[in-house]
Amino acid sequence: MGITALGLFLTTAATAPALAQTPAPDAAVDGVDPQLLDAMAAELGTDITGAEDVLRFQADATGTADDVAAATGDAFAGTWLDETTRTVYAAATTDTALSAAADAGAVPVAAAHSLDDLEAIAAQLESSSVPDVIPSWWIDVASNDVVVDVVAGGDQAAADFVETLGVPADAVRLQTGVEAPETLATIRGGIAYYINNQGRCSVGFAVQGGFVTAGHCGDVGDSTTYGTFQGSSFPGNDYAWVATPGHTPVGQVDDYAGGAVAVKGSTQAAVGATVCRSGSTTGWHCGQIQAYNSTVRYAEGTVSGLIRTTVCAEPGDSGGSLLAGNQAQGVTSGGSGNCSSGGTTYFQPVNEILQNYGLRLLTS
Repeated sequence: MGITALGLFLTTAATAPALAQTPAPDAAVDGVDPQLLDAMAAELGTDITGAEDVLRFQADATGTADDVAAATGDAFAGTWLDETTRTVYAAATTDTALSAAADAGAVPVAAAHSLDDLEAIAAQLESSSVPDVIPSWWIDVASNDVVVDVVAGGDQAAADFVETLGVPADAVRLQTGVEAPETLATIRGGIAYYINNQGRCSVGFAVQGGFVTAGHCGDVGDSTTYGTFQGSSFPGNDYAWVATPGHTPVGQVDDYAGGAVAVKGSTQAAVGATVCRSGSTTGWHCGQIQAYNSTVRYAEGTVSGLIRTTVCAEPGDSGGSLLAGNQAQGVTSGGSGNCSSGGTTYFQPVNEILQNYGLRLLTS
């Protein structure tokens, strides 16, 4: 594929496979690795107990968010969390829907645009001839708009382009001076797997018969240290899976300290939730989910449907795993910035990979 990428790694081995269901509050902290909790506590400015309390809140909030979406229907405009106040916010476009959101246990927020409307604008962007000054775009549910990222010096070109879309002015917001994301590729050494005895990437999550990883790591038929790429999609998506005959996958993520983090399922966390990434270059780092269904225009092509986060990453972290407590979220795609000054990192949702290839996530 011409792209070499390295990153996070995850060891794997056949325990009974299971697809995640929404965890009970106690299940949110059961078996969560101490090192992950340490990293999460540092991100939140709290202690281990505080980090565990946040995980319990996130588990409860997932149910609340689902209830709100069901109750508000076409007027639904998104949900997000405030972990400091333990609040679930829900935006909606009608008074009836706002009342339904409150009844479901969320704090209602009036919105001008439904989530369907904002996703339609994002889809319109994706189908347009987007100028090079726009490297990415995403839906900010808290602000109720589509954020269009613009590199330095591209303000006027981006504004002129957005005007041609014919969408409501308050539904699109330009975020200027943004650093363009790029796939996190490198060939430095570390615990990982090699592609065609050349490039190196990291295992994402173990599945029955192999593992999932980033699509920019290799094409179908490419050989790796442990097996062969059976599926790969990049650009458009950024996911792949590798079959590993003769090896034993397990539902764990390596913690780079002689141990492993247990994976219990793949329940999607809410916008605002704290998530943690472990990479072979930078180790454990945590941040918050900013948006789902984000689109990024890498130099190699556009990738859509990504999770946008405030987690930092650096070259060498591509392909690795993103966790919310013990719940698998996604594999590292790319981003901007670094772990010294901070950055933005995008992840391919793991459930989409599982569904697309008919794979079963392995859990511990």
